[in-house]
Amino acid sequence: MEQDVLGADYEAIRLTLEDDAEGEVVATLVRRPCPGSRKAVLYVHGFVDYFFQTHLADFYVERGYAFYALDLRKYGRSLLDHQTPNFAHSMSDYFPEIDEAVRLIRKDHDTLLVNGHSTGGLVAALWADRVRGQGLVDGLFLNSPFLELNVPAGVRRTLAPVVRALAKGRPTMALPAGVSRSYVHSIHRDHAGEWDFDLTLKPAEGFGVRAGWLAAIIRAQRQVHAGLGIDVPILVMASATSVRGKKADFSAGDGVLNAEDIARLSPRLGRHVTCVRVEAGLHDLVLSAEPVRAKVFDELERWMTVYL
Repeated sequence: MEQDVLGADYEAIRLTLEDDAEGEVVATLVRRPCPGSRKAVLYVHGFVDYFFQTHLADFYVERGYAFYALDLRKYGRSLLDHQTPNFAHSMSDYFPEIDEAVRLIRKDHDTLLVNGHSTGGLVAALWADRVRGQGLVDGLFLNSPFLELNVPAGVRRTLAPVVRALAKGRPTMALPAGVSRSYVHSIHRDHAGEWDFDLTLKPAEGFGVRAGWLAAIIRAQRQVHAGLGIDVPILVMASATSVRGKKADFSAGDGVLNAEDIARLSPRLGRHVTCVRVEAGLHDLVLSAEPVRAKVFDELERWMTVYL
């Protein structure tokens, strides 16, 4: 354990995992303690992302929750020189670090909320479904979870078999798709946003979408579409609006995913799902403009008060 790059309030714990085809694999568990608390939250980031949202940790700690965040394998603090950034063959590749993080957290805490954003929301949902009935998690908060590709239905139908074929022979092949540079610029303080984060860990141009990763996403989303059985209360939050195109106003809505898809598919996660839509919410809702994120935190606190 050592002090994290975020400063004296944060500790970083390196999790050593089983080697994969590229060699050594690690994940990083970032912790901000809340002395005396028996409640905790585990945050799981999205694609081309890592944990930097200290105001999110502030929110939880101020309400008596110890805060933990995972930088998953091949992301952020956990990315090693020999690895393909942000790559996975399956969303279940991330289960070992979540399992280990939860094991460590559960040593000191009786209540656990898992908070996943975007791809992290998809991974967290699949993990929670896998461990249902084991009492490991008490609630799930999914911030704009990646439940569907943001392309027309006809494109999805033709894309899937092509991606699957490419993934079999050339899994790390880069595809002509990626994170919108405009979205990253809309949130970084050096451009149109207010947030300071490391552009080498979360670059505006992304790291490239790989065929094997996209095939894994499609398989995981099909699991959700077929219906999961998560057995704890779930809060899904999404923007009320989606925006697209180079000239879109990225301060007005979700510029990465289709928020209508998130709302449509969220009931398939489990039997107890609350879905909240947020006017002018960005893709990462907690990075929205102050009045908007205040509404996000109000809704989250209201839900936590009832269910945790």
